[in-house]
Amino acid sequence: MKNPIIQTFPLSSPWQTLDPFLFSVYHLDRFPKGNGDMGPDKSLLKGRNLGSDFNPNAEWRMYHGQTIPGFPFHPHCGFETITIVNKGFCDHSDSLGAAGRFGKGDVQWMTAGRGVQHSEMFPLLKDDEENTLELFQIWLNLPKAGKFVDPHFKMLWNEDIPIIEEENAKIKVVAGTYKNVNPIDPAPDSWAANPENKVAVWNIQVDADSEYTLPKANSSEVNRVLYFYEGDEIYIEDKKINPNFGIVLDPTQDVNIKIGSETAHFMILQGKPIGEPVAKYGPFVMNTQAEIQKVMEEYRLTQFGGWPWPHPDNVHDKNRGRFALYPDGKLVEK
Repeated sequence: MKNPIIQTFPLSSPWQTLDPFLFSVYHLDRFPKGNGDMGPDKSLLKGRNLGSDFNPNAEWRMYHGQTIPGFPFHPHCGFETITIVNKGFCDHSDSLGAAGRFGKGDVQWMTAGRGVQHSEMFPLLKDDEENTLELFQIWLNLPKAGKFVDPHFKMLWNEDIPIIEEENAKIKVVAGTYKNVNPIDPAPDSWAANPENKVAVWNIQVDADSEYTLPKANSSEVNRVLYFYEGDEIYIEDKKINPNFGIVLDPTQDVNIKIGSETAHFMILQGKPIGEPVAKYGPFVMNTQAEIQKVMEEYRLTQFGGWPWPHPDNVHDKNRGRFALYPDGKLVEK
């Protein structure tokens, strides 16, 4: 049997991805205690490049936030965001009128389609202890036929997401069938909505000093990348791989992984390539540069529906729990 490793590469920020994914970012911020207004103490902001605070060597970052960490309103068009919050909380607001606070393992799936604005802020809700945030945001492309679908906002609550516990491993099935376990349905216009595209997003944790076998995809047509983002060294075949490396795998083979002296954390991104040209300009993703120019003009004219919230860095009431307010007015509280 041939070696299942096709390629390894060091992880940068954002993580490199293969079609149908556009990129993925991993945020791990050990935010301090809150100041009572959901931000850090103002004395801790001195010397930071507020508005563009991305220092990779810092314990935490403000990103584009000025007083509360996060990403104030910005547009998206032509793709989807899958946001997984394992630790901490994210406050969502968008131009559709949708809003939410999610965390503790929740996942938000948002189809930008023909265009939406949203903000993603990270409120520091605890004033008596640190506010650690662990968040993944994955950009999944849309095919040409889906670039201009209506935007769609969906919550996958942690209580409903399948989490499989094997002998030495725990697998969180965000998208894609794992063995015989099916995920929650993705957004309806997603590339992941067709099972034939074999899109998979699995967050996997494997015990130290053990072994784990990643099941094959039963398809030679998919791209499959294993992201090793936390732990000690691992071995695949005889190859030693350190943390913060991506591993492009042969999807037709089971892959046996030997885990080092620390619990290993992985993200799997897998899917059949869309195979279409990709034209990108920041948060706009089309097939041609002419389409990019048209979409940018549309945004200048319409602001994708405008911004119905009081602040560009909108956050929700500090004492509010996890919730989702949908564009049709439906409210779900957890």
